[in-house]
Amino acid sequence: MVESARDERAEPTAVGPPRTRSSRVARIRAERGRRRRRFTGRIAVGLLAVIVVAAVVVGSKMWHTMFGTGDDYSGDGKRDIVIAIQAGDSTTNVGETLHNQGVVATVRAFVNAAHGNAAINSIQPGYYRMRTEIPAASAVARLTDPGNRVGKLVIPEGRQLDDTTDMKTNVVTPGILTLISRASCVDLDGHTHCVSVADLRAAAGNTPPNVLSVPAWAIQPVTELGSDHRRLEGLIAPGTFNVDPSAPAQEILTNLISAGAVVYAQSGLLDTAQALKLSPYDILVVASLVQQESNAPDFAKVAQVIYNRLNAHHTLEFDSTVNYPLDRREVATSDADRAQKTPWNTYVSQGLPATAICSPGIDALRAAEHPEPGDWLYFVTIDGQGTTLFTRDYKQHLANIELAKHNGVLDSTPR
Repeated sequence: MVESARDERAEPTAVGPPRTRSSRVARIRAERGRRRRRFTGRIAVGLLAVIVVAAVVVGSKMWHTMFGTGDDYSGDGKRDIVIAIQAGDSTTNVGETLHNQGVVATVRAFVNAAHGNAAINSIQPGYYRMRTEIPAASAVARLTDPGNRVGKLVIPEGRQLDDTTDMKTNVVTPGILTLISRASCVDLDGHTHCVSVADLRAAAGNTPPNVLSVPAWAIQPVTELGSDHRRLEGLIAPGTFNVDPSAPAQEILTNLISAGAVVYAQSGLLDTAQALKLSPYDILVVASLVQQESNAPDFAKVAQVIYNRLNAHHTLEFDSTVNYPLDRREVATSDADRAQKTPWNTYVSQGLPATAICSPGIDALRAAEHPEPGDWLYFVTIDGQGTTLFTRDYKQHLANIELAKHNGVLDSTPR
């Protein structure tokens, strides 16, 4: 019997390992793994979306800050403000400051307006009066106008904290506190704001020395003078400074005293004090006497006279120390003046005055640190050209004084 084609077709043969039937537990575990992978994937996608959105937001903000949409402010602005330019600021840095303060619409607008302007590259660090929401070109013009710089303080050598009056001419020389007050003045929207001399004097006398950043080597003598504002005399060094017009009196004084401490440390004051077996504060006081009592060519000799007189336990008898608390300048003093007992009068007390009597310049400070060797005990200026004679012999000194009287330099016996 012949079989049909259907009967002759072979059955398909399975290939591979034999199938096994998974347990119920295994199936549950597998399903959990799939769910976990799907959940993790969703988190990753969500995080990626957040990162992308954040990047877009930040990038957009940076773009609009730097480049904006091409727009710029117009008109005369809204209100006056004071902005600070830091040392080393680039044009872009300045633009960022102006943008952050609401002065210009975009940094790019300012950079473009400043391009090719040589004056913008010579802007000095400090404080400038600006106006919010003004065209970038106007911001450049304001910054380069010297009249808009505020807070610039120049302290000449030899100034004391309070104003002084020349008794011969009645000319008043503004003291450091007055100079600070003037530097703090700024006109904003027609209203002038200044830190007053009274506020500065109160802060100088009532603020704890450590809060004012008085250096460690000056804390004790400053404290000993109580609440007298003159306790800070000499601690503000001569020089050019930037005063923040918006800062209170205490902050202004603190910054200036900190700057002075740096100047004095750089001069070698601390190391020299150890070599001379004196305190740094004593040397500062000596430098102030040198500054007030002599001319620059004689600074080192006068410093040596001071040290010689101190070592000999001789009263210094300097008229400048009599005049200091009287806020005046006078070559000679009266018997009544010299008899007044004050913490500074070196006619009635031996040793140095209680504080410096001015802010000494660097030349006077170096003279106090490096006096010229000599045995002199006396000196007197004998003519209008500033010629000063030094001697150890008292009789010779009296003769030199008579010469000074003859030349019209003195009208009463000094020292």
